[in-house]
Amino acid sequence: MNTKRIAALQELIRQIKEKILAIEQMRPGSLSEQFNVCGNPNCRCKDPNHPKKHGPYYQISYTRKGKSTTEFVRKEMLTNVKQELKAYQEFKKLTDEWIDLSIKIGKLRRQEYKKNKK
Repeated sequence: MNTKRIAALQELIRQIKEKILAIEQMRPGSLSEQFNVCGNPNCRCKDPNHPKKHGPYYQISYTRKGKSTTEFVRKEMLTNVKQELKAYQEFKKLTDEWIDLSIKIGKLRRQEYKKNKK
């Protein structure tokens, strides 16, 4: 009985692998929008009544292999970076699903082994 369930779970894993193969560029991290105040005392950003900060500037922050990195992102690259971040989240979701399915298969195989051993 477990054999059919295992085969169904393996088919789900196969589908996940296909989705992973379709992912193009990806990157980890989070994107933030920044507004800054400059050092010029006469600048609009220092106006006491209606300050207007400079920006927006965009930054991506991530940690890879234990190293934290922050990079500025040009406005013209924003769409690409957002797509890469989304692709990475999809990759992580799919790999988590794959792991969960593999754990289920392992449990079913152990149950089958115990059942056949008796």
